[in-house]
Amino acid sequence: MSYRHPDLRAIARQAMLNRGFLVDLPPDAEDQVRSESDPEFRSIKSRDLTSFLWSSIDNDDSRDLDQVEYAEEEVGGIRVYVGIADVDWFVPAQSPLDRAAGHNTTSVYTGVRTFPMLPERLSTDLSSLNEGERRLAVVIEMLVSGDGSVSDSSLYPAIVKNKAQLAYNSVAAWLENEAGAQAPDKVARNRDLQKQLRLQDMAAQYLRERRHEAGALTFHTTELQPIMSAEGLVVDLQSKQHNRATLLIEDFMIAANQTTAGFLEQRGLPSIRRVVKIPERWDRIRTLAAALGGNLSPEPDARSLEAFLLQQQKSNPTHFPELSLSVIKLLGRGEYMVKMPGAEAPGHFGLAVENYSHSTAPNRRYSDLLTQRLLKAAFTGKRSPYSQDEMVELATRCTEKEDDANKVERLVKKCAAAAMLRPRVGQEFDAIVSGINASGTWVRLLHPPVEGKLVGEVKNLDVGHRVRVRLESVNPERGFIDFELR
Repeated sequence: MSYRHPDLRAIARQAMLNRGFLVDLPPDAEDQVRSESDPEFRSIKSRDLTSFLWSSIDNDDSRDLDQVEYAEEEVGGIRVYVGIADVDWFVPAQSPLDRAAGHNTTSVYTGVRTFPMLPERLSTDLSSLNEGERRLAVVIEMLVSGDGSVSDSSLYPAIVKNKAQLAYNSVAAWLENEAGAQAPDKVARNRDLQKQLRLQDMAAQYLRERRHEAGALTFHTTELQPIMSAEGLVVDLQSKQHNRATLLIEDFMIAANQTTAGFLEQRGLPSIRRVVKIPERWDRIRTLAAALGGNLSPEPDARSLEAFLLQQQKSNPTHFPELSLSVIKLLGRGEYMVKMPGAEAPGHFGLAVENYSHSTAPNRRYSDLLTQRLLKAAFTGKRSPYSQDEMVELATRCTEKEDDANKVERLVKKCAAAAMLRPRVGQEFDAIVSGINASGTWVRLLHPPVEGKLVGEVKNLDVGHRVRVRLESVNPERGFIDFELR
């Protein structure tokens, strides 16, 4: 029997429209894009840091490069520099492009098509920190000591040049000395770059160890990534996982975001914080831990949870991704909140940090673009360009659209998974209960990591329970994947 393959790109576009996203730029924003050009660097009074051996590490196919990194060893630790693309230069507040970006608030990555927050003329060109190009940036400078503490930090505008655009997987394989792994060509040819990356990796490990001592949570999750043919057909489903290079960048970005939040606070300016509140389903997390021999404290406590997770990662690495997924689901989603100077704000439970802004991806997230404008006000001694009410409204909008983006991404990836699983209807799989809500009970297969709904009689199940299921039916056009308990 022949099957008609779903048009996943058309499905992705319609899903975006259904969630209220703009998929085409308004005419006035198009006009603004056509008028954009490189800055006149000679007339800009910013630090010229183009002599630094800046590098970037991102996904193999990433073209919207928001950050570059550089490090120097000195007495007292490792001085880390994180350069963030100056997107505000090209997207002034209240401009047509700003209104379009503020409507969507985020780039959406469906796996079959990317819907950038900003047009590619900016996000992959003028405001992207592409290799070999002089670019405007906001630099976050931090001295990282051997115990992972950060001191002597500063932020300022600068001009940078990315000397090596690198990719996560190849850098990670080289850093981890995997059998048969070769250094990426750019790294193999440049001993200074090799030393530079080792130094960055060392600083990242210092930062990571200190955060985990404070209770930052260790997770290993898998993310489904559809692999498309040139004709737009799904030919494979791959799992993306964290590695040493992704952790390096993650550690630098967390430190940079904390430093940014502190910088704004010290200068009496508000900020938009990324918050994950105390988990509401702590009792269920405790029950999961108890079933695996853990003993968590009665009240939510990140340190005790992290100790349990580390023990499980070591003793049961095969099933650790399942446990990670369950705990993440039970922790709940993050949201954006406004932190006014001097006021208290909830921290980020999963990262074990109290001051966490979003500032490192202004090409991709509107919250980060807003933060960049606040930083520029701080640099010039000006007041916030936004009132408190405006910031609260913008933070709420960013949370809502991020939720919408997650739903679009999940739908399209489920459509892709349904297309791949269609020949396997009737087969049985091991799975884990991944969610329970008013719509029903959801499970995620262990291999491949596909999520679907349980149909038929479902009793006495909760997040984290392992089950055996039969693939009952799929609908690739609507992203339906239904399982029955066995």
